[in-house]
Amino acid sequence: MARTLKSDKPLYLATLALLFSSLVMVYSASAVVAGERLGQPYFFLFRQIAWLAIGVGLLVAVMRIDYRRLKRPVVVWTVLGVTTAALIAVLFAPPINGTRRWFGIAGFGVQPSEIAKLAVILFVAAFLDRRMAQGDDLARSVLPLSAVTAGVAGLILLGPDFGTAFTLLVIATGMVFAAGLSYRYFIGIGLVALPALVAVLASAEYRRRRLFVFLDPWADPLDSGFQLAQSQIAVGTGGLFGRGVMGGVQKLFFLPEPHTDFIYAVIAEETGLVGATAILLCFAVIIWRGLRVTRNAPDPFGSLLAFGITAMLALQAFMNMSVVLSLMPTTGLPLPFVSFGGSSLMTSLLGMAVLLNISQHASAAT
Repeated sequence: MARTLKSDKPLYLATLALLFSSLVMVYSASAVVAGERLGQPYFFLFRQIAWLAIGVGLLVAVMRIDYRRLKRPVVVWTVLGVTTAALIAVLFAPPINGTRRWFGIAGFGVQPSEIAKLAVILFVAAFLDRRMAQGDDLARSVLPLSAVTAGVAGLILLGPDFGTAFTLLVIATGMVFAAGLSYRYFIGIGLVALPALVAVLASAEYRRRRLFVFLDPWADPLDSGFQLAQSQIAVGTGGLFGRGVMGGVQKLFFLPEPHTDFIYAVIAEETGLVGATAILLCFAVIIWRGLRVTRNAPDPFGSLLAFGITAMLALQAFMNMSVVLSLMPTTGLPLPFVSFGGSSLMTSLLGMAVLLNISQHASAAT
């Protein structure tokens, strides 16, 4: 049985290191602001602890479930159906900060688009596993898969949440490529997708503004470029060893939402290049071991599922860090395992649980 096998220890330890960093840095980044605005310095820390306790419990439970059970059609379509229903329902929920991305449940925010990433990864892996023999059959493989994936991404985009929708499409495309689809189809998909991407970026004024701000955030550092400018200041003043945990300045009402999307800037300011590099190395270990699990998985479904989860964690971490370092426009994506947020943390831990379970079977097969 899978539960008697050993999981990938470096993968597990890298995840634990990130989770520990999350508790320390979420408190450091939010304590002063939470104390001033809510009168509760530990408000975000306690919530993160609650989500983490639930997430770790789910991780332990899911690790004991044979991943091959997940490819059953009833499981795949139930997960995809419930997720799609949630994405539609959230569009009718009251807006939060001008967007409709969250449900409020018992005082906690739940973001269906986060779960949608795992649902699509599961669907694509199961779909390609069944159609592997017709990998280059456009009508039987690419078109149905593209229709479902694009439909889910479209619902997310209505949130609006361009960053998550874009991430989902990139992950699905990467999984199809990993399955061995001919490069000819990727050229065709690219020719169709590029104009659509440009149209989507140009369709909303806030997206156009983000692009111009990214090109020169210091052109308007007190208004549209404020967020990126403050992030650059935080990273630049961290130096080699940083100001010390709790010693950061930019989180003190300068850097907006320092405990969520821009927590990596707080890490860079307070722990310096050393701490920021340590976080980067943890993700490098996750990517390395995740790709190793992908290569050693005992069946195509496990290999594709492992690749999709690894790609999800790697792409989201890369995009979050790139935004903080002003290497790409603001996307609104949290840093996996580290940023404050229950939905992101649950999704990352559930994905890691499945990846660790596949690693158990991979270790038995090699």
